[in-house]
Amino acid sequence: MKPLAPFILSLLFLTSQTVLSFKREEFRNCHQTPFCKRARSRYPGACTLTPHSISISNGDLTATLLSKTDEQIRPLILSLSVYQDGILRLKIDEDYNHPDPPAPKRRFQVPDVVLPEFESNKLWLQRLSTETVDGESSPSTVVYLSDGYDAVLRHDPFEIYIRDKKSGNQKLISLNSHQLFDFEQLRVKQEKQDSDNNEDSGSDDNWEERFRSHTDTRPYGPQSISFDVSFYNAEFVSGIPEHATSLALKPTRGPGVEKDSEPYRLFNLDVFEYLNESPFGLYGSIPLMISHGKEGRSAGFFWLNAAEMQIDVLGDGWDAEYGIELVKQKSIDTFWMSEAGIVDAFFFVGPGPKDVVKQYTSVTGRPSMPQLFSIAYHQCRWNYRDEEDVENVDAKFDEHDIPYDVLWLDIEHTDGKRYFTWDPVLFPNPEEMQKKLAAKGRHMVTIVDPHIKRDDSFRVHKEATEKGYYVRDASGKDFDGWCWPGSSSYLDMVNPEIRSWWGDKFSYENYVGSTPSLYIWNDMNEPSVFNGPEVSMPRDALHHGDIEHRELHNAYGYYFHMATSNGLLKRGVGNDRPFVLSRAFFPGSQRYGSVWTGDNTADWDHLRVSVPMILTLGLSGISFSGADVGGFFGNPEPELLVRWYQLGAFYPFFRAHAHQDTKRREPWLFGEKNTRLIREAIHVRYMLLPYFYTLFREANTTGIPVMRPLWMEFPSDEITFSNDEAFMVGSSLLVQGIYTERAKYASVYLPGKELWYDIRTGAAYKGGKTHKLEAKEESVPAFQRAGTIIPRKDRLRRSSTQMVNDPYTLVIALNSSQAAEGELYIDDGKSYEFLQGAYIHRRFVFANGKLTSINLAPSSSSKSQFSSKSILERIILLGYSPGPKNALIEPANQKTEVELGPLMLQGGRGSSVVTIRKPAVQVSDDWTIKIL
Repeated sequence: MKPLAPFILSLLFLTSQTVLSFKREEFRNCHQTPFCKRARSRYPGACTLTPHSISISNGDLTATLLSKTDEQIRPLILSLSVYQDGILRLKIDEDYNHPDPPAPKRRFQVPDVVLPEFESNKLWLQRLSTETVDGESSPSTVVYLSDGYDAVLRHDPFEIYIRDKKSGNQKLISLNSHQLFDFEQLRVKQEKQDSDNNEDSGSDDNWEERFRSHTDTRPYGPQSISFDVSFYNAEFVSGIPEHATSLALKPTRGPGVEKDSEPYRLFNLDVFEYLNESPFGLYGSIPLMISHGKEGRSAGFFWLNAAEMQIDVLGDGWDAEYGIELVKQKSIDTFWMSEAGIVDAFFFVGPGPKDVVKQYTSVTGRPSMPQLFSIAYHQCRWNYRDEEDVENVDAKFDEHDIPYDVLWLDIEHTDGKRYFTWDPVLFPNPEEMQKKLAAKGRHMVTIVDPHIKRDDSFRVHKEATEKGYYVRDASGKDFDGWCWPGSSSYLDMVNPEIRSWWGDKFSYENYVGSTPSLYIWNDMNEPSVFNGPEVSMPRDALHHGDIEHRELHNAYGYYFHMATSNGLLKRGVGNDRPFVLSRAFFPGSQRYGSVWTGDNTADWDHLRVSVPMILTLGLSGISFSGADVGGFFGNPEPELLVRWYQLGAFYPFFRAHAHQDTKRREPWLFGEKNTRLIREAIHVRYMLLPYFYTLFREANTTGIPVMRPLWMEFPSDEITFSNDEAFMVGSSLLVQGIYTERAKYASVYLPGKELWYDIRTGAAYKGGKTHKLEAKEESVPAFQRAGTIIPRKDRLRRSSTQMVNDPYTLVIALNSSQAAEGELYIDDGKSYEFLQGAYIHRRFVFANGKLTSINLAPSSSSKSQFSSKSILERIILLGYSPGPKNALIEPANQKTEVELGPLMLQGGRGSSVVTIRKPAVQVSDDWTIKIL
């Protein structure tokens, strides 16, 4: 038995390195990544494949891709499938029926991401047509995609593109228009051949790869795939999270770009204090790219692949050095490279940005509907020390009149980093602790990570070992890596049986000390392995079905998130909506909970970059996301902390969090003035909870994110294209952050032709221009769009749960036609009864001096019904001239007063606004209120 001391010292060294700062040398660049280096060395026109035997099979276009040379090991099989709403799916894989040589195994296809019901949207092809396009000597096969769009398979040279018939058959998106497609095929090392033929595979570089002190075997040789994708008539492209960079992706190759510039990397990693403005891959990966152009047109491309990916955005003129003729139609060219997998790609035609997000989430799933408490404020720290600390923090929130809904416990709450346990000294009475919080309508979240402590006395480890549930190393033994508990193994979550077993661990019987008010946080699920290559798992580790880790790495955290969420669903007997926060993510993660942007830093740059990071996640289907308010690392100055709270109050996921080495930073620790400013910021969030909850329901039904880029709401306004310092919350609110210390002024661009109203003062500002505004310490600039109605709750309680029956306020911002409209969605805030029709959904329309409440909920014949005791307490009219004294409520035939009143009951300033007081109508009823 080896002595433990060297291992412990090694672990301490590794962890001390990671908590200090980002270490670039610990992570690979493209030159150190063999598949990326090879792919980037290819040149346009290198592809020699052409399609043959084109036909219809099972409603799909199918073809065999053959090389014009003798380089191909076996044919490739191509299929094109057409789905409703203009979605085209392309698959390219090896021909597994080819006998000589046969494929040594099947390449990994990512399961459990594409919705089963998506297949029911398939349009079965009945016929193919052949055309000669643009005077080409070679024919093309054309498939009807949707009204106005065709999919075209060009034969020679091989290319796939979508053409827009409404714009004269111009291309919209294409794959392989620059002939960069390459598909490295699986093979088996032949020792004799290798010794005779070094070029074929005799070089060890083909059968293993090294980085620093780590060596990963490649038993099937190189298996990468690469190709170019072009977006036509686009001004910019966005997407492919997660990177700490601008919303509009900057070029990584081409004129004016540094030669050693890196591609955008998609490889889930545990990155401490990540770099700002970097293409370096972070905790999650979604290979979805969205283009947008001057005419307000958007299109999208999604590659379902869980292996490491590198993506170049190619600047104008990138191909000039190759001496080839430039494509006539304007485009943004991109180059996609992956280490393994198959081509399983989706093309989305839009035409608007919201349409692309709807189309993408019709494939991977709409965001789940969160519980109401989870969209309120969360208080977290690594770590709250013990039960007394928890009780004191909870009491201080009440003492300072600051609402919050969730208190979090990090890894130190466990018994020796054994998840599902409690430290018997620090947390001896966990159920009582949770029940005290629950009595105030509050909840608790505990952390459960994927690394399992290798301790034979730990029942989870013992059971996993006996059942063979761990990921194995290349030799077939249970993989043993280092993480917070020390020696750890990792559950093989790609196996549905293991996911089900894991879900059972969240039952009250198995998770002793848990209660119905306890929810879960999945961290370190990239997975993080302190002594592994790039602080992660070796690529040659083996999963269920002998799948190599390199093939599914980016989906590991997704399956862990899925299993945890389904475990909470089991615990609640299927009727309690889970809340699970995950750091790692992948396409489909939106179905299982929320994510956050990871271990950020307490500096102004990280405050600034949080906005494009969250916006990109929203475009990629993950609406429920946020950044650690205040920054995880470091000690924020009071001004930075206050500005972060003021901005974070508008994040979809609103949580403060801090590293254990930082100073305590609860909201009351920075003097009375800063406590007041933080309190007011949190109050704004609670006031707007009805609006946020309505937006989360919109995301749940359409995929459209809660937090949106300006260009999503104003798609033809070119000034918005490069603006990622401001954002929309829904279609009604615009928020501009303040990102510099001691700022005197804030420059705010307000799009559109209508007015915008300051949400605190009611002051009106013209749209279509940039305003230089005083940077007030009370808030960041936030405006309500003219023509909208926003629901609020103005009575502030200890938690959102205690606000359930409180009355509503409607803020009506009138446009130039003296009209406005908005919506309100209400359900029980916790169960799945809403799926059976148990909810209230109202549309409010103000026109011709009359406010009308209209029912949007379908009539339900089911037993599930939902009613609300809440009434409408105030109606505020912005942009309405004072004068009227009364309003008539119908059908009650009652009059109520119209007078001047405050816009904000808490912390607001400015002139009084026209207010209809105490109409006292039920929020769930049909009614009209006419100003007399």
